[in-house]
Amino acid sequence: MADFPTSTCVVIIGGGAVGASALYHLALAGWTDAVLLEKNELTAGSTWHAAGNVPTFSSSWSIMNMQRYSAELYRGLGQAVDYPMNYHVTGSVRLGHSRERLQEFRRVRGMGRYQGMDLEVLGPEEIRSVYPFLETTGLSGALYDPYDGDIDPAQLTQALAKGARSLGARIERFCPATGVRREAGEWVVETPKGEIRCEKVVNAAGYYAREVGKWFGRDIPMMVMSHQYMLFDAIPELAAWSAEAGHKLPLLRDVDSSYYLRQEKQGFNLGPYERNCRAHWITPDDPFPEDFSFQLFPDDLDRLEWHIADAMARVPLLEKANLTKVINGPIPYTPDGNPLIGPMPGVPDAYEACVFTFGICQAGGAGKVLAEWVTEGRTEWDMWSCDPRRFTGFEDRDYCIAKGMEVYGHEYAIHFPHHSWPEGRGRKLSPVHDRMAGLGAQFGAYNGWERALWYARPGDDTSEAGTQTWDREGPWFGAVKAECEAVRDAAGLLDLPGFSRFRVTGPGVGDWLALQITGKVPKVGRLGLGYFADEAGRIVTEMSMARMADDEVLLITAATAQAHDREWLLGSLPEGLRLEDETDDWSCQILTGPASRAILAGVTGADLARPWLSWQEAEIAGLPVLLLRVSFAGELGWEIHSRFEDTREVVEAVLAAGAGHGLKPFGMFALNSLRIEKGYRAWKGDLSTDYTVLQGGLERFIDFTKPAFRGRAALLAENQAAPKRHFVSLIVAAGEADPPYMSTLWHGGAVVGETTSGYWGHRAGACVALGMVRADLADPGTALEVEIFGERFPAVVQPDQAAWDPANARIRA
Repeated sequence: MADFPTSTCVVIIGGGAVGASALYHLALAGWTDAVLLEKNELTAGSTWHAAGNVPTFSSSWSIMNMQRYSAELYRGLGQAVDYPMNYHVTGSVRLGHSRERLQEFRRVRGMGRYQGMDLEVLGPEEIRSVYPFLETTGLSGALYDPYDGDIDPAQLTQALAKGARSLGARIERFCPATGVRREAGEWVVETPKGEIRCEKVVNAAGYYAREVGKWFGRDIPMMVMSHQYMLFDAIPELAAWSAEAGHKLPLLRDVDSSYYLRQEKQGFNLGPYERNCRAHWITPDDPFPEDFSFQLFPDDLDRLEWHIADAMARVPLLEKANLTKVINGPIPYTPDGNPLIGPMPGVPDAYEACVFTFGICQAGGAGKVLAEWVTEGRTEWDMWSCDPRRFTGFEDRDYCIAKGMEVYGHEYAIHFPHHSWPEGRGRKLSPVHDRMAGLGAQFGAYNGWERALWYARPGDDTSEAGTQTWDREGPWFGAVKAECEAVRDAAGLLDLPGFSRFRVTGPGVGDWLALQITGKVPKVGRLGLGYFADEAGRIVTEMSMARMADDEVLLITAATAQAHDREWLLGSLPEGLRLEDETDDWSCQILTGPASRAILAGVTGADLARPWLSWQEAEIAGLPVLLLRVSFAGELGWEIHSRFEDTREVVEAVLAAGAGHGLKPFGMFALNSLRIEKGYRAWKGDLSTDYTVLQGGLERFIDFTKPAFRGRAALLAENQAAPKRHFVSLIVAAGEADPPYMSTLWHGGAVVGETTSGYWGHRAGACVALGMVRADLADPGTALEVEIFGERFPAVVQPDQAAWDPANARIRA
């Protein structure tokens, strides 16, 4: 075909709402030399049968940002591109049946108001004022979102497509991509109409994304669920009410009963998320289809019987309607239910914008985020919640199926801070997992690695239900207090498998590292903390650095950062340097507390007088270990790194030596308490690209005397102008709960910042929060308020030092 494009800048594979939005936003950014390929007609995948709900609600700050942007975009999109669209902004009522659900609503209301959305929490007696047909028995309240509504998915996609075309981008329908290959630093995308050479390629193939991913050597972590919604005929009473009111009913979600109910013309649309759900295309008798365009699964209403009955009891008007149609279509799921938006792990110039469970409400924001990744290499908002690199390769088919079904069946579940979901567990075990379990460990997964969260004592409630609370003093509280006190007064041992470890070797490794971090590279034999910034000076990641030799450095980072940080390092690694990922080769324990030196002295001949922030090779139980004189708990201590196969003997020796010194095992909950008291930041909470290194209060880790490092120009300009926000530590006179992530900070009746961490400090005897506040309010002693589940509590800005052992006398002991 003479007019078929043989070269372009970007090729997008997939013509649903997300692919069309990505094309539109690329064109808006000036990248009009872009082509979208769709094997059928636009919307042929999940888009055409989507219900089209457009909520802004999310308990995730980044996903709320994305969905809020979508709703704002859609309200003006029809006029902007001159395309007629059915977009009904009806508002929504999200019902709660419990105190805990109302706490979640109040938290989300605070987040929403911070983002400029005026959400409201209604009492049971107020709900009927916005939804008159509701039976309110058993309800604790509701969240009212005036920005919620529904849109026609096909019209949305066509509007985005028209906008992209009008800006110069191109769409090829009935032109499937059939393969890709890499040639001379470019991608060649194969189609029946010919080949297209391009600089960058985007997988936006929806539930076909896994098949497309295989062309790149990528096994995308996903599975496919069948989701049903039911359309009911017109109801005279509803028609009469709508005519008099002049608008539709708000979209109703009974999140504790797990369904939504939406007015559809003069009838209803009922969509449950049932626990007895069904995955598709996972068995030999249900193979993955070559083409499923504009197709549906057979109806399967038996499994929805309870939800239908519950909805009819909640809105009795529904009983008067006749069921007219059932839509049962495929929806893709990742293991955590969030989509994949960003760089394709390990593949150059390739990106993913796929596996959207809520693709219609997220398409607008997803297109913006994807376009930023492609055109700028970074995004306005920290989007780790959707970054493909949050999955690291252990997520096999069975894991994806189990987790996808768990997420679907708990689609509206509350995500409590101390609760761990049970499916897909036990994927990666420490060499002493069974030993820690025998001591009472209650586990949680970190990049698949099982780590002890806390150690239950006889009589402690270890049920899953016991962890489903926002309250501070859950079943773990007394045990965690005892663990922290042991670390303070004697010693604690934390089994910490899964640290991500990268050994970089070669001549000039120190010079290379100096260009990557904002601060100084440690000398041989010493340790340091390195902060990696992007070109805008924002915090990309934090790594511990052990300088092993002039030509060798060991970089240690968070378990969940493995794929992300490895790719960040490789992206700047020059020829002559070599990076080895040794994550699976080593295990680690933190031995910390005033008795830790005496305990180690009983099992090793190492020089235990070496100073803080040093390392040495040693032996424990005759086995080689690496001792790092550092402790994230803020007490005298060491990290003990041993080869995976040696770890059991090493740990047994330490436990035996500690028996007479009051040694206790401790878990991640205690570590969280201990590190917050010290003001130590956590990755993708306190440390994220939402903040610059200066805003993060990390000035001491910036060396402006270096002539060059990534982000230097931006940070220098910011430093000269003075940052507008600054990191602070707060003592909070909190009530029964500690402030969750992104709790708003108030001063003088205005929102002035947010918390990034909050927990009870058992050594400090107070609730300690870390956060970001307007720079003029960062002075010690400033009185602020922290909004915790809708109620404001007094807080005081602390001096720029730790709440516990501010002089670091204990850690240096």
